[in-house]
Amino acid sequence: MNIDNNKTLARMKTLTELHGAPGFEDDVKAYLKAELEPFVDDFVYNRMGGIYGVKRSKVKNPKRVMVAAHMDEIGFMITNITENGMIQFTNLGGVATDIWQGQRLKVKSRKNEEITGVVANIPKHFRTGNEGAPKIEDLLLDIGCENQKDVRKRGIEIGDSIVPETPFTQLSEHRFTSKAWDNRYGCLLGIELLELLKDVELGYDLYVGANVQEEVGLRGAKASAELIDPDVAFVVDCSPANDMKGKQNLSGELGAGTLIRIKDGTMLLKPIFRDYLLDLADEFKIKHQYYISPGGTDGGEIHKAKIGIPTAVIGVCARYIHSTNAVFDIRDYEAARELLTQATTQLDDSKIEELQYK
Repeated sequence: MNIDNNKTLARMKTLTELHGAPGFEDDVKAYLKAELEPFVDDFVYNRMGGIYGVKRSKVKNPKRVMVAAHMDEIGFMITNITENGMIQFTNLGGVATDIWQGQRLKVKSRKNEEITGVVANIPKHFRTGNEGAPKIEDLLLDIGCENQKDVRKRGIEIGDSIVPETPFTQLSEHRFTSKAWDNRYGCLLGIELLELLKDVELGYDLYVGANVQEEVGLRGAKASAELIDPDVAFVVDCSPANDMKGKQNLSGELGAGTLIRIKDGTMLLKPIFRDYLLDLADEFKIKHQYYISPGGTDGGEIHKAKIGIPTAVIGVCARYIHSTNAVFDIRDYEAARELLTQATTQLDDSKIEELQYK
């Protein structure tokens, strides 16, 4: 079974444009539930906000396999509304401090409305030359209000969330730009995996879904792992590419295929799991690349849960993540989708036990 490319692009657009800062993932969760529902038997939830659709097998006492994305994107939280109607905020997730002036952001109000603003930018005419990069807490968001009262009339209060305002845009035949490809990529992949497996009988129960609050320290993953207690887990996440001046060691290159993440700041890939993925990539001629990252994914928490859960990250890389615009290559997404599809359909009890204990 194949998925129509137009359907994939429509899902990419919807997912990346949704508002979903850490702790404010409700819109993404609602979309995920609606998209997963035709392909699963039921849902399980944890109390932090994670959601997983379950494709049940006909096997007695089946093993459990988990495919974990995360719903949240980097963003901000309002900390103050000034007397003249400007908004101050703090970051939610890891962001650079020098890229936000002059950018459009959108606030999610208590009235469930999305309100556009522009981050204040001192014009050249008024600069002294000694400004330097501002701290996040010194930035101001201008939504066109004249005073504090006007801001509050629009349903905006301290504690509300802000994300970049970035339309999903095609740049060339294979490359696109959007916000939140980290990690609406994983949400999309989970949906399309289940669609591809719609008529496939698996020998285990498959749990596919997403966690909350990954961008603020992998906070939602442990709750999901302990709820599901999987025998094996696949994490699907987007990683930073560092290829603007050409290939840089193992730091990701657009168009070079899905990532085999062998080491990061939170997890080492087990050699037996590495070889399983590499063998599949070779057998099915799936374009792939080794990847090392100083950061981490939800796999950092999942693989340590319970008595240990064999975990691998099937990822893609994108340029400029954790900013207003990421640039990515759809061919890398297609390679990741193919690898995850093969990795899940080739699993059986003996392979799962081998991944667990060898």
